[in-house]
Amino acid sequence: MSTPLKQIHLAAHFPGVNNTTVWSDPQAGSHIEFSSFAHFARTAERAKFDFLFLAEGLRLREQGGKIYDLDVVGRPDTFTILTALAAVTERLGLTGTINSTFNEPYEVARQFASLDHLSGGRAAWNVVTSWDAFTGENFRRGGFLPQDQRYSRAKEFLATATELFDSWRGDEIVADQASGTFLDDARAGAFAHQGQHFDIAGQFNVPRSPQGRPVIFQAGDSEEGREFAAAGADAIFSRYSTLEEGQAFYTDVKGRLARHGRTHDQLLILPAATFVLGDSDAEAQELARDVRRQQVSGATAIKHLEFVWNRDLSAYDPDGPLPDIDPDPGEHTIARGRAQVRMYRDPLAVAREWRELAAANKWSIRDLVIETGNRQSFIGSPATVAETINSFVQADASDGFILVPHITPGGLDTFAETVVPLLQERGVFRTEYEGTTLRDHLGLAHPGTEAHQERAAS
Repeated sequence: MSTPLKQIHLAAHFPGVNNTTVWSDPQAGSHIEFSSFAHFARTAERAKFDFLFLAEGLRLREQGGKIYDLDVVGRPDTFTILTALAAVTERLGLTGTINSTFNEPYEVARQFASLDHLSGGRAAWNVVTSWDAFTGENFRRGGFLPQDQRYSRAKEFLATATELFDSWRGDEIVADQASGTFLDDARAGAFAHQGQHFDIAGQFNVPRSPQGRPVIFQAGDSEEGREFAAAGADAIFSRYSTLEEGQAFYTDVKGRLARHGRTHDQLLILPAATFVLGDSDAEAQELARDVRRQQVSGATAIKHLEFVWNRDLSAYDPDGPLPDIDPDPGEHTIARGRAQVRMYRDPLAVAREWRELAAANKWSIRDLVIETGNRQSFIGSPATVAETINSFVQADASDGFILVPHITPGGLDTFAETVVPLLQERGVFRTEYEGTTLRDHLGLAHPGTEAHQERAAS
């Protein structure tokens, strides 16, 4: 008896805080006008995607006091965008990144519960921590937390928010006009939490939402991040680009679920992926080379090299050889607000590896950054891309993909029109939404009242 084909999950990431986006392309539009967000969301919904995803940029990133040449300056508030999109979509999930380091559980829980009500059960929260003092300067508390404290606060933040979501059973509102009774429980929403990071008590003022709780996403790849996701997230992002790396990550994270009392299907693994489509594989490869040259200008290549060298390299020619000086492994990074610097734990070793690659392939600085900086990308004809996506999912390298187009807002259109129908023909992607909530789309259970009952009995 053959194993049933896995159903693929697809989502769309509206870019804008990285240089994936080619804002200088003539086809590119605004990254702040609502029409761009609406176009993007409507395309994703027309293609029956699970959700739209917004990242978060809490501060414009700098290097040498200057904004990156391909960074898109500014990002409107996540909740404002998602709430507006709830009014122009009907089924598409609405996922936003909200930081647990600089916010408070009551405020965030209230916002997500409200979004879930306004959208009819389509809200999702990507829980992240902030890692650097540079970002912290924008906030009252300033500074930043060491990694162990960041995750400690994040775990308690999520646990506290969950207590708030579960403080309503969902059946307290009777609204009996004849008797004048609105609530059958005057203590609906009551909560009290005391912990290392939060000491709050009161009544949560948003009734239980359609999903009970928003879908929870997590993006950390560290040991702490993987364990955090296994313990309580509904989905985790993955950054692995090859089939073998994806399978190893999939096996590791899914293997952690049992010790938290969870099953294999209670956590989805969803890598981000760029794509370039052409009428043929050869045409797509040529287009992809052009896109990468647009994404990595000479100035961007030098800035990227500075992540590792931790030195001012502005005097070097991006079309010339790598610097012959070694990186400065100093504690203070030249790049401010760039999370990528954390990827290079041993800059001297990275520099040696990159020099060997550049020498073997006769790469310039720009060539090296282009060749080593790719995330998982699907390049080819629609048929090739559909086959590759399906092969990753069926081989348990992922449960689907979050697609990141390089053109905003129209970069998703061709994928929706050409690749999605091929996946539907294979029987691995829906032709219609079968439910109304994001949990329905993702195959996740709706939290019931058991958590409320357990807390009430304890």
